[in-house]
Amino acid sequence: MTVGMSACCVGHVDIERCELPHSEPLTRSEVFGQLRRDLYEEQSRHSNTHIFIILGASGDLAKKKIYPTLWWLFRDGLLPDDTYFVGFARSKLTVEDIKTAYSECLSAFFSKNSYLSGMYDDDSSFTQLDAHLSSLPRGADANRLFYLALPPTVYQHVSTNINTHCMSRRSVGWSRVIVEKPFGRDLQSSEELSAHLSSMFTEDQIYRIDHYLGKEMVQNLMVLRFGNRIFGPIWNRNSVACVVLTFKEPFGTQGRGGYFDDFGIIRDVMQNHLLQMLCLVAMEKPASTSPDDVRDEKVKVLKCIAPIAGSDVVLGQYVGDAKGEGHSKLGYLDDPTIPEGSCTPTFATVVLYVQNERWDGVPFILRCGKALNEQKAEVRLQFTDVPGDIFGERCQRNELVVRVQPDEAIYLKMMTKRPGVYFSPEETELDLTYRSRYKNMKLPDAYERLILDVFCGNQMHFVRSDELREAWRIFTPLLHRMEGEKTRPIPYTYGSRGPNEADDLVKRVGFRYKGTYKWVKPHRT
Repeated sequence: MTVGMSACCVGHVDIERCELPHSEPLTRSEVFGQLRRDLYEEQSRHSNTHIFIILGASGDLAKKKIYPTLWWLFRDGLLPDDTYFVGFARSKLTVEDIKTAYSECLSAFFSKNSYLSGMYDDDSSFTQLDAHLSSLPRGADANRLFYLALPPTVYQHVSTNINTHCMSRRSVGWSRVIVEKPFGRDLQSSEELSAHLSSMFTEDQIYRIDHYLGKEMVQNLMVLRFGNRIFGPIWNRNSVACVVLTFKEPFGTQGRGGYFDDFGIIRDVMQNHLLQMLCLVAMEKPASTSPDDVRDEKVKVLKCIAPIAGSDVVLGQYVGDAKGEGHSKLGYLDDPTIPEGSCTPTFATVVLYVQNERWDGVPFILRCGKALNEQKAEVRLQFTDVPGDIFGERCQRNELVVRVQPDEAIYLKMMTKRPGVYFSPEETELDLTYRSRYKNMKLPDAYERLILDVFCGNQMHFVRSDELREAWRIFTPLLHRMEGEKTRPIPYTYGSRGPNEADDLVKRVGFRYKGTYKWVKPHRT
């Protein structure tokens, strides 16, 4: 089994060895087999012992994502043997309290777990944490990974205390810090946070995690673009009419209204997930697959995007469906955790332009929202009309679609002759649906890939400080304008496609939708 691109780059599996119609399905351990060897190569140059510290171990993120991910990696033998896990939070917990949240047999895993209670702004708590880390087998010179599963309000205290009290102080050990989004609320707050983190750690010690960069199809964008000859000549303004990046959820805030209302859909999804996908679609070919070469090209794309114009934005907020039943159909403002009269958008469509030679004039349409008609995340390139039409305007535009979730797929919408005695064009697709092509293969979770990348020291799929600065530069004027003017979002019904005004906007900038295409799920053999 080989792993494509750089040695420690997670998830780019040699497809010739993947599940084919008459072969045995790959196990997760086989998929990740090379990664373990890469980890040992990394260890040979540093300490053989690793300590993974979860700050905020009692929170939802730790319970729902981090601990399960660490368990999966441990269960499949993908972590170094001498890896220990330390939880730290304000709550008065024990390892047994954490263990009871899981039903599988975790004895071996939890034998390497420990937990400390302490305050994030208290020096003595982190002195005790450091003493505990040093007390673990070979812990004094162990590599230390700190995961900040915490609200940004405590980042400054925690990072200062880590730097002052808990860094690996031996030359054989390294320290790395994983920071969760949101990375600030706007350009100023993000710059303040970045300045503080850079005063505590070097850039190669900071891993700003955006879990979308760990998703299979997002990582596949680079291989699709730069590993195929057929796409290069048409991947530009001469052939592409528009690019649509979509994130849709069929549910509302689901009890997270207090958190969501403080950030809104643009900060929650668009400024990070969708913009990262835009960079991978629009960037030039990097000099190599080394992390900095890739991230250099992403920054160049962002620098070519001007702040968003007011005429290129539609904001929405879902209202209850009178025909629906139950709590799930209540409107956003019906949620008791939402402030009365909140103007926070739950839907946004924004049009951006990459002002360079490749993409000049091509609209990049970013759409995201809650309480919509379906669950979907995808990248869609719509190509220009065929010149010299001989079929009487019966041909629709070609589209290349990369479906990130659910049901990972790549398909090309194209015209073919309608079967039978007819001589007329009909829309169909060339389809690569993963669950049909790679039967019984379980794709790694995004957090699995990214946490292994941190162990390997591979920052390709993490956000660099200059990327972050440019992303906030693009969105901050819009956010300040919305919040300063208290812009009232357009109401849309729970379970709909969103505001009609959004469809009008994308049509105005050049997206064509005829509604004639019917997706036929591929047959499974």
